[in-house]
Amino acid sequence: MIRGLYTAAAGMVTQQRRHDTATQNIANLNTTGYKQVNTVTHAFPDVLISAMSGGITKQVGRLNTGVFAEQAVSQYLQGDLIESGKTFDFALSGDLQVGDPATGENILFDGSGKYVSEDGEVTYQPQAFFTVQDNEGNNLYTRNGSFTVNATGEVLSSGGFRVLDAAGNPLVLEEPTDDLAVDGLGNLLDPATGLPSGTKLGISIVSRPQELIRDGNGVFHADDANAAQIRYADAGDNLQLRQGYIEGSNVDATQVTVDMNAAYRAYEANQKVIQFYDSSLQKAVNEIGRI
Repeated sequence: MIRGLYTAAAGMVTQQRRHDTATQNIANLNTTGYKQVNTVTHAFPDVLISAMSGGITKQVGRLNTGVFAEQAVSQYLQGDLIESGKTFDFALSGDLQVGDPATGENILFDGSGKYVSEDGEVTYQPQAFFTVQDNEGNNLYTRNGSFTVNATGEVLSSGGFRVLDAAGNPLVLEEPTDDLAVDGLGNLLDPATGLPSGTKLGISIVSRPQELIRDGNGVFHADDANAAQIRYADAGDNLQLRQGYIEGSNVDATQVTVDMNAAYRAYEANQKVIQFYDSSLQKAVNEIGRI
């Protein structure tokens, strides 16, 4: 009986985390560059139940001991591009490809940006990010391209982080900045000639985005840049920078609402199971124990 109580309690904790994740997604429906988070649940290991009678042990069967929310996985699929008309608003657009070592053809990723081969090997679609830097000099990655310029000409992200150029240095503009123009590859153009000035926005390609860790404020970091296989974008990447646009959230409002309601109903069901066990234990202690 107590096993069932613990299983239902684990279910309540899991559904609460699912509900919290769905609520977070809904709260960020209009957040620039926000990436939807999905909760991944796993079952606790099964246990083998046996019954002993008269020195003979008989196997009853397996008992599932419940589930737990192991981690929250970000979905890096591109959100809708929204035209803002602002000089310092940028959005990344593109469909980065990966070749299949076996066939040499490009891998076809599913709707979540993932491909599972016949032998079960999982490949994630590479993603592009703007590269920013915090006060400690750590590189961070974001899809929120709503930038500003401070009094010294430093380009800053909406979170106050320094935006980097393709050389890994903070991007500093010379006056005037009102006529700033950037081409589709991220090259800053000379106002006089319209040609690349030699400075380029630092757009990073993360080949293994599942290695990124969400920091909040729309930024991610990588504990191991080599494991995440991070590099700066080049002309060969199927990627385009759009000036005067921002990328909206990629949250599927309908799906997360369904997930939130499903988590609530499952939480409620586990709660009723716990109430049943509580009632049964109370009866066992207060009534059966007196017989």
